[in-house]
This record gives sequence, structure tokens and C-alpha cells, in this order.
Amino acid sequence: MIEFLARAFGGDRQGKPAGTKRINLALQGGGVHGAFTWGVLDHLLEDGRLTVEGISGTSAGAVNAVMLADGLTRGGPQEARKRLADFWRAASLGGELPAVQRAVTDRLFSFLPSEGSPSFDWLTAWSRHLSPYDVNPLNINPFKEMIERFVDFEGLRADPRQIFIAATNVQTGRLHIFPREKISAEVVMASACLPAVFRAVEIDGVPYWDGGYLGNPVLYPFFRSTDTEDVLIVQINPLVRKKIPTSTREIMARVSEITFNSALMAELRAIEFVNRLIDQGRLPHGTGPNEYRQIRVHRIVLEGLGERFSSAGKLRNDYESFELLRKLGQRAARRFLDAHYDDIGMHSSVNLNAEVYSERG
Repeated sequence: MIEFLARAFGGDRQGKPAGTKRINLALQGGGVHGAFTWGVLDHLLEDGRLTVEGISGTSAGAVNAVMLADGLTRGGPQEARKRLADFWRAASLGGELPAVQRAVTDRLFSFLPSEGSPSFDWLTAWSRHLSPYDVNPLNINPFKEMIERFVDFEGLRADPRQIFIAATNVQTGRLHIFPREKISAEVVMASACLPAVFRAVEIDGVPYWDGGYLGNPVLYPFFRSTDTEDVLIVQINPLVRKKIPTSTREIMARVSEITFNSALMAELRAIEFVNRLIDQGRLPHGTGPNEYRQIRVHRIVLEGLGERFSSAGKLRNDYESFELLRKLGQRAARRFLDAHYDDIGMHSSVNLNAEVYSERG
């Protein structure tokens, strides 16, 4: 069992990049709070001290991932900043999306939307025993056109960066990772397919739901595909909520946060386990054959900075709300770099031992 888990972290690549510090980015999904990730990415790109070697994303994180990669491919950091800004402005309530795409965006960027929105009406109908297959028998989902409007997937598939998008195989219940060369608008749709809102997205005859159930975001694909051992997680589903949820909406929102964090916690637990074996000398550390990665974990999290916001739909999809979340993300990224830039390439800035083990007492 130890050998099986450990080999998942092994590497077969030689050498370590010199110069600008390199990282892998893991972008979590979390509805409207994906605008926080936009802010984080915007500041990292503006700062310029980090080079992105790999990107993984799930749901809204997958959307941000392909926007980032597309911009970097087209013209570098400034173009990436522009692509992200253009998408989030268009996706906002005041944006210029057509009415049908607007309804889809409203559903995508909210776990439990506000009363009176198209999403709320749809979910109310569903709660009365209607599924997406009943409400939308023609399977109309203009999200594909919306994504294709912003992303050149052919160019993206030629990008040298490693890109991974997570989705859930409905039939097997297993996590499916789409690598860069397989990523398309349908793949992004699959990664963001909440089953209570959208019909399953079929790719090559296989139905997929939101990747957040099993990988939010995924970390392990980096371990054999990139040279860097540093992973920066942008986490938008808070682990800690000081306020006890009491209303039905608050309870459902907190359950969603816990559920969509569970896969990430499992991966962090595995990383801590292998890192500990390396520290104890029980596994050889390195990036060569039969050696194992000691993953350095870093994190920027909405927690604390966004405590007054919840996934219960208090934030609307207007540009002012997105802009507020962007500013929170920028500030969080700036604080992270001020506090932990020197840790990158040296050691984790997250205390995994404290994070992953169950409470006792």
C-alpha cells in the first residue's frame, strides 16, 4: 500500500528550472467565487515573478484555467490579464452576452442563486421533481458557444504548458482527467456540469458531470508531467466558517463547501504521507527514475478575506460583485507573495500535518 501511494508521486524528469521561480497552479471551482481566482491570477501575472509550468482546473476553475492558458499562448501575461478581464466582464449581469447565454452563466456562477433570478426559478422547478432532462429536453446549452468565443482551443492544445481539466464519469463514478491535447469547449462544459442544473455532457459517448465531486482541483497529474515540485492552490471554497449555518440555504451552502473540498483534502493527505516517508529516508527524493517528488504546497484562499460572503447566493452576478471579488483576490495574492515568495522552491507554506488529520480531543 505504501509503495502504491508513493509511486503516484514519483518522477522521471531530470533537472530543475533556473531563473524565475516556477509553479503549478491548481484552480478550484466554486461558482461565482471564481471571480476571486481571476483577481489572484491578475495580480500574479502583473507581479511577474512566477512562471506557470502547469495548470489544473475544475468547474469555474477550469474556465479560469483555459482563459489564462489561452492568453499566455496568444501574447503572454498582459494578454492573459486581458482575456480574463474580458470574460468576467462579459459574464457579469451587465455584460453583453445574449439572453440565453446569460441564463446559462447565471446558473454556472452560483450554487444557490438569489430569488427572482432565472437560476432560482429553474432550481425551484427542479425541487418539484423535475430534472434537467424534463426541463430541457432538447439539451440546449449555449455555454459551449460562450467558451469558444473567448478561447482558441486549437492554439491552446499546442501550448507547451501542462493543462489538466477534471470531470466526473457519470457511469463509473471515477475521476477523469483531460490533458491539454484533449481539452475542448465540451471538456470545460463537462467540468462545470452541475447535475441539478445541466444535462450530463457526453464526450466520445461518455457522460460527465462536474469534476468537483472527485477532484477540486486535481494535484497529482503535475507530479509526473512538470519539473517543479511547487503547487499553488487557489481555494475558493473556505474550509472554516465561524458562523454556524441555521437557515436551509445556509446549511445547503455549507454542505456544498465541505463536499467540494473533500477530494482536495484527500490529495493533501496523500502528499503529506509521501513527504513524511521522504523525510524519514524511507523513499528516495528526486525527479529521476525510481525517485519520488516531495511536493511543496502553497495556498491562496478566499477564507477570512471573504468571510462576509457565502456560497448561499448573497453575491449577485453583476460586474460590481465580480470586481469586488477580483480586488479580494488581488489583495490575497499580494499578501501571499509578501509572506511566502521566499518559501517557493524551498518548502511548503502550508502546514500539511495540521491541515489533513482529523481533530482529536
